[in-house]
Amino acid sequence: MPVHYVTYEGIKFPPAYNSEHSLRFAHNEFLVRDDDIFNVTYPKSGTRGTVWMTEILSLIRSRGCPSWSRAILNSDRMPWFSTRLGLESALSYSPPRLLTCHLPRHIFPKSFSHSSAKVIYTVRDPRDVVVSYYYFSKMCNSYEDPTSFEQFLRDFLNGELPHGSWFEHVRGWMEMKDMENFFFITYEELKQDLHSSVRRLCQFLGQDLDDDAISSVVQNASFTAMQENPMCSSILLPADIMDQTKGQFLRKGICGDWENHFTVVQSETFDRIYQDRMQGLNVTFPWDR
Repeated sequence: MPVHYVTYEGIKFPPAYNSEHSLRFAHNEFLVRDDDIFNVTYPKSGTRGTVWMTEILSLIRSRGCPSWSRAILNSDRMPWFSTRLGLESALSYSPPRLLTCHLPRHIFPKSFSHSSAKVIYTVRDPRDVVVSYYYFSKMCNSYEDPTSFEQFLRDFLNGELPHGSWFEHVRGWMEMKDMENFFFITYEELKQDLHSSVRRLCQFLGQDLDDDAISSVVQNASFTAMQENPMCSSILLPADIMDQTKGQFLRKGICGDWENHFTVVQSETFDRIYQDRMQGLNVTFPWDR
């Protein structure tokens, strides 16, 4: 069956949990509080990078104690405030709020500009994003089933997938890279040294965790721990939303899987478009080296 996406400001969104009303409200009327912490990513930015950062931030909030993360669904700990259900949760959430979204900068809540709320933005090698997004789209019934990887890659490069262009998403958010309430990190850095990454996050958030607490955050935010925790693996989602028979929600959690999927021609085409679209950004990501 064809999927009828919700469209807002020219960008497609999955219909199961988004509505034009929730997106418009999030953009124009949502009141950002100074103590809000936002977890922002483009979809599929690493072990579902959004989910990984949700676990890390939840564990930092609870000072390394995993009981909250194991008892409460991640979408209740960190509501998707631009979605229908998430908006209700966010509006009734006692401060300080942890909130999450895939919104590009230009349709993020307007009230954010007049606040001191903090944004944590996780970026991943876009080639790995494409691969992860491709498999996720095959599982999730709110997305059109890709006809082929070739076509999906073409749609990604043209910015025609749900949530819009990866290039525009990254460029929009990275305009904030020198602001003190903005923290960006790559999935690759998290994978390489989670311990140091957690320390940096704690410093940004003003959370003074001792070594034991930081070690507990790292241990309980590992890929294995997340796979074993039903509160973050999405195995509780109904089959009409997520068909678990078509794959695993937390699939591999590795870097460089794109090399197993891209042809030489696809890689060369991607590199050419990437260089053109990212020109002048003045940021060097791990995959640029």
